[in-house]
Amino acid sequence: MNPKKEASKITKGKFTDPRDGKVYKTVKIGDQTWLAENLNFDCKGSKCYDNDPKYAEKYGRLYNWKTAKKACPSGWHLPSKKEWDELVNFAGGEDTAGKKLKAKSGWSENGNGTNEYGFSALPGGFGNSSGSFSIAGYYGNWWSSSEYGSSYAYYRVMDYSDEDAYWNDYGKSYLFSVRCVQD
Repeated sequence: MNPKKEASKITKGKFTDPRDGKVYKTVKIGDQTWLAENLNFDCKGSKCYDNDPKYAEKYGRLYNWKTAKKACPSGWHLPSKKEWDELVNFAGGEDTAGKKLKAKSGWSENGNGTNEYGFSALPGGFGNSSGSFSIAGYYGNWWSSSEYGSSYAYYRVMDYSDEDAYWNDYGKSYLFSVRCVQD
């Protein structure tokens, strides 16, 4: 893709969540408008990493899949696997999109990206149903609305050690980050 043409397809903005007044950066990448931050809406089924609000300020909250499907504000939704694929393909495909979508700082062990598209992906780690948390700073895990059987759902992964943005599936009770895409 022509870099000048690509850059012309990126528009930055802001969105205020009417539910709690939080202001989020947004970015239009190609034909999609995304929150350019992890969602940080406090609702049942969500938690702060390590149960510490300071992590939510940086990484947003973590959500189980059922909650993630309802957590986005009106006019926004949890992206499907297809919508995530559209973003990742725009950013060069699974093998290199992670580097281009990751924030320029905030990743452990110099795993930062170029933030070429203003998506500013940050590694919020994950939590599990037993109340333990792991890998903040090292891995970003974002739910999709797409199921993998009745007990699992797909999520997009980026990590500190490479340039990938790949798929995985996990149990719906796990707590991952949420990025909302505009309807």
